[in-house]
Amino acid sequence: MTYRAPVEEYNFLFDHVVGLEALRGTDRFADATADVTRAILTEAGKMCEEVLAPLQRSGDLHPARLENGVVRTSPGFDKGFKAIAEGGWVGMAADPEYGGMGLPMALTAAVGEMMSAACLSLQLAPMLTQGQIEALEHHASDALKELYLPKMISGEWTGTMNLTEPQAGSDVGALTTKAEDNGDGTYAISGQKIYISWGDHDLGGNVCHLVLARLADAPAGVRGISLFLVPKLLPDADGNPGARNGVNVVSLEHKMGLHGSPTCVMQYDNATGWLVGEPQGGMAAMFTMMNNARLGVGGQGIGIADASYQHALAYAQDRKQGKTSAPALKDSIIGHADVRRMLTTMKADVFAARAIAVSNAVAIDMAKATGDKAWTARAALLTPITKAFGTDTGIAVADMGLQVHGGMGFVEDTGAAQFCRDVRVTAIYEGTNGIQAMDLVARKMMDGGEAAMALLDEVEKDVEAARATFPRLANDVWEATESMREATEWLVSQTDLQERFAGAVPYLHAFARVLGAHLHLKAAVADRGGAREKLARFYIQRMLPEHAALLAHAQAGAEDLYALTAEELAG
Repeated sequence: MTYRAPVEEYNFLFDHVVGLEALRGTDRFADATADVTRAILTEAGKMCEEVLAPLQRSGDLHPARLENGVVRTSPGFDKGFKAIAEGGWVGMAADPEYGGMGLPMALTAAVGEMMSAACLSLQLAPMLTQGQIEALEHHASDALKELYLPKMISGEWTGTMNLTEPQAGSDVGALTTKAEDNGDGTYAISGQKIYISWGDHDLGGNVCHLVLARLADAPAGVRGISLFLVPKLLPDADGNPGARNGVNVVSLEHKMGLHGSPTCVMQYDNATGWLVGEPQGGMAAMFTMMNNARLGVGGQGIGIADASYQHALAYAQDRKQGKTSAPALKDSIIGHADVRRMLTTMKADVFAARAIAVSNAVAIDMAKATGDKAWTARAALLTPITKAFGTDTGIAVADMGLQVHGGMGFVEDTGAAQFCRDVRVTAIYEGTNGIQAMDLVARKMMDGGEAAMALLDEVEKDVEAARATFPRLANDVWEATESMREATEWLVSQTDLQERFAGAVPYLHAFARVLGAHLHLKAAVADRGGAREKLARFYIQRMLPEHAALLAHAQAGAEDLYALTAEELAG
């Protein structure tokens, strides 16, 4: 199967669904015209199809390996990363002052998704670098910006994120990595970090680590954490990679998937680092990178979903098995009703997840361009939904794609299983999807649900406009939106957070179902009588009704979750 980048799908989304025209109307993004957008998507799509996609299987069959303290990457990954760097794709959204393009995050998200679909293992390297670029832009000193940003934006140097320790996973405040003031503006960093994606490689340049650590006089917990930039090679007086720092790769994890992406155990032994942001302001600075990464990880799930769908569709069109009632299909399995159910479900959910993610990116861009706090709140609200729904969609669609292949899906030669293995971690890293849901119902509802209600108001405004064209579909989406509103009112009335947390995951998925229906409806209005209208009917009539069961679960409270004792659970 040959991967085909969804360039036209993104052009349609930008022009008709997610409101890129409003973004182009701002001073900051006035240059992101329709012609520029199309040209960028076309060139990125060509790179993904011709350069990155052929590396997908190579990364799986020939994993990254550790040799004499140096990580050796999969065959061809050096050429793939060179194409990404030389094309300027790392610094798409970065500040032009340091060599970036200054393009909207919406375009960065689109290109990131396409790269993920083509070769997720390799895409992780530029995605993490992009997150570090944004963190440095917001929090680093001018001196650090001037030295590091141009090299990271060009792809000459790459970046990582170092949070997790053996005893400190989701509970970041339990970390023990130490930072001691050297008295000369630098700090000595000591400790061990695990699960560090692309913690080392042989693609050239320097590897720059953002490391969370605790100063000697810092209080316990997350409030006592600071952030440090710790390069693998210490820059010399001219800013070029010089002496080796006290940073080493202890081992590489043997993983279920993403074999081409080296996941490192990193050891810091009095490594020289520079403070990023204020002392004990590490979590605030790191969250800048993490929020960027959460949008990107949602895109990774969507990218794998799209690649898996394309793979399954090609197989279903070619595979002959049994007789169908549609002779024009020549007895290919695509003529069977259940295969059609799976393929249409896959396609409908890919569109919904993609449209939500791009809406999130547009909100981020509008917040930057206008300074309007309402856009900032919208972006914050959509981030956990994008990450969780995008990655859950990736897992579900990859699983369904394997099912379309039947027995051959379980055979590695087809490549269908690799999608399942590679995408599974996306629901875990950058904050598990359960944590995303808890964030949605707690921190993102600290405004009393104001941002959520504003979004639902907007949905209903669009639905009203669609009633004349699609009365039944519009009514279904309206009623689902009202149910979402009532559930949100119930949610914010719960002062005991356990009551919210008990139904957080189904609440998030119900919200995604409603948003997906809204965006499908907008697509149908723009493509009346076309394939997108047909897909919208399928989604709204067959998939949107799931929201009712999800909201019933979301409002059930916590009592029954804790009714069984530990002994009864084990019995």
